[in-house]
Amino acid sequence: MRIVFKSLLIVASILMAYMCYSSIMTPIEFNEKKAQRDNAVIQRLKDIRKAQVQYKELHGKYTASFDTLIYFINNEQIPVVMKLGELTDHQLEKGLTDSIALKLSTPEEAAKYDIEDLDQFLANFRRDTSYVSVKKSLFGENYPGLDSLAYVPFTNGQKFEMATGEYVTKSNTKIPLFEAKVPYKVYLNGLNNQEIINLVKQAETLGRYEGLKVGDIYESNNNAGNWE
Repeated sequence: MRIVFKSLLIVASILMAYMCYSSIMTPIEFNEKKAQRDNAVIQRLKDIRKAQVQYKELHGKYTASFDTLIYFINNEQIPVVMKLGELTDHQLEKGLTDSIALKLSTPEEAAKYDIEDLDQFLANFRRDTSYVSVKKSLFGENYPGLDSLAYVPFTNGQKFEMATGEYVTKSNTKIPLFEAKVPYKVYLNGLNNQEIINLVKQAETLGRYEGLKVGDIYESNNNAGNWE
């Protein structure tokens, strides 16, 4: 009887030790794997944001379509202005602008802005516009991730949720908005389920989005990521 009792006690001790070890190691291992996935997802969201900001710069709005965004990156160009020479504060105060300066053709016109030698001024003041591809400008020639821009890392083909919206200010100014996001349950799938449930509950308690997200379609947040 004593032998049986001792055996049961040993088994119980081993089981308890394992449970203690597991209770400590499970969150640690989960956080390590979560951090790895977080980093990959955040980088993809940053790339989406970078492309969306440039798209709005050229088109005046954001797009809710990944197909449109990827086509834009692959096929459109960004104007780049090469500047030679700068206007002085005094000239700016007199109303001289780059466009006016480039159109000056007579000494009389130049004199209005206290330019004594027009030929010398124009020789040292130039604005040349060239064009560079969006892809090269934003990501470089050999960016490897464009085809997977829409897809969430560590998932089997799951796409980011992306949408556009509009915020109307008190002065009735309309501000274009966009957001891209992915829930914890999607990109952390396969990790410890209870830890994922805990994350979701914590986010809900704090009134936050239960995942990773950049931008917002209901309020202007300067396209911030919720990890920043």
